[in-house]
Formats: sequence, C-alpha cells, structure tokens
Amino acid sequence: MLEIAYVKPASYYKWRATQKDRAERAKQDQDIREHMMGIHLLHPEFGYPRMTTWLNENDYSINHKKVYRLMKEMEIQAIIRKKRKRHGHTPSVIQPNRLNRKFEAIAPNQKMVTDITYVSDGKQFYYLSVIQDLFNNEVVAWELSRRNDLELVLNTVSQWTSKKDVAEAVLHSDQGFQYTSKLYNKRLEEYGVKGSHSRKGNCLDNACIESFFSHLKTEKLYIEQCKTEDEIRQAIEDYIYHYNYKRFQKKLNQRAPVEYRHALVA
Repeated sequence: MLEIAYVKPASYYKWRATQKDRAERAKQDQDIREHMMGIHLLHPEFGYPRMTTWLNENDYSINHKKVYRLMKEMEIQAIIRKKRKRHGHTPSVIQPNRLNRKFEAIAPNQKMVTDITYVSDGKQFYYLSVIQDLFNNEVVAWELSRRNDLELVLNTVSQWTSKKDVAEAVLHSDQGFQYTSKLYNKRLEEYGVKGSHSRKGNCLDNACIESFFSHLKTEKLYIEQCKTEDEIRQAIEDYIYHYNYKRFQKKLNQRAPVEYRHALVA
C-alpha cells in the first residue's frame, strides 16, 4: 500500500507515532479538564493564574497559557468583584494618616488595618469587625454583632491585644464614629498602639481591608446565602480559616498568610 501511494515507510511510521502522541495528549488534556472543573466548583474565585498554581502544586505540569486556553474552551471564569471608586480629601482631626497608602510591612504586627462591614441573612443585618496584619494579610481578630457600635470595635481590639504584643503597632481605620471616639483612642494609648485614620470618604486609603471584605462576600457569603446568624458566623469562621491557612496569594509568593509568616520566621 505504501508503494502504491508513493509513501516512504519512514514517513508512515512518523505519522503513526504522531497520531499515537496526539491521542495520549488528548487523554491527558481531558484529565486536566476534569480536575479544573472540580477546582472551579470548589473555588469559583480562581482565575487562570491561581488555577495554574493549584495544578502545578498537585503534580500537573502545565503553563498558564494552556490553562487560560482550556478555561476559555470550557467557558469557566473566576467570579469578578465589582470595583468601586470614591475620592475624599478631608483628613482626620483625631489621628494622622500614618499609613498614607504604604501598605507594606517588613515584620508581623507592625501595620494593622481594621474596618466594619455588614452582612445579611435576608431578614436582619449583622456587623463584622476585622483586624488584618499588612505583613501577610492575615486576619488576626474578628467579631460579629447585631449592633454596629463602639463595643463591637473594642471587643475586636481586645481580642487582638490578648494574643500579641501590640506596643508601637499602627492600627489604621476610617473615620467612623467608633474610631474617632475618645474611649477607642484612649484604649489604643493604653496598649501603646498608634492610631491612624484614612481621609474621609476615601476607601482607597484602607484598600486592603476593603479587598478582604469583597473576597469574603464574593467567594463565600454570596454563594452560600446564609439564612441564620449561626450560619453566617460559621461561614465567616470557615472562610477566615481558609483565607489564613489555605488561600495562597501572589503577593505572598503563592503562599497562604500563615504559611508565609512561618516560612519567614523559620
């Protein structure tokens, strides 16, 4: 048949080997697709860079270009957070803006940020107060309450100070009434903490904690749609554990916050 078709034997065997390689690659690609779909269902927040990192850490040697192509073919993409832009220029008369958008820290417990966000079970609002360490983005304290009051903030600060030596740390916040109150700022002085305030109405001055809240809601709360306070509390606890111990970040050399801290301390 080769003679009739004027095909050289070497060309035929090369073609046959190529067909075999293509079939093997197609089988491998299908296996990768199945794993990618499983990852997407567990972590819908993953885009192609984090999908690539996860696959490589689980013994799938693949580059980001191929992951991007396969995700596009499978019509899956990360949940996209909406971006907000607000601008303000009024400084605080209580505390200076010590951070001034310099969100990098060279050691744990140097620069901290805090804020409050609201969550709902469909019937009632609850308020979540969080303190985050800018060294590794780790959430070091959080408190959930039905009331957005000074007690919520003070309880969060007490939780943080009970775990660590906070002397000389900077704790940055917006100019909410809790953070400008005399009792709050007196409490910071007692702990040796330096207060810091964003400019009024400028969320970009506290962008890191705003980003965390956005991830929490997009990747957890909006998906689970909790119906009770207990469900909300459990969902927040589960996500913060995931965020601190498992959710790797590009800024942290593809490590989770606690893993990053332990690696540098070691």
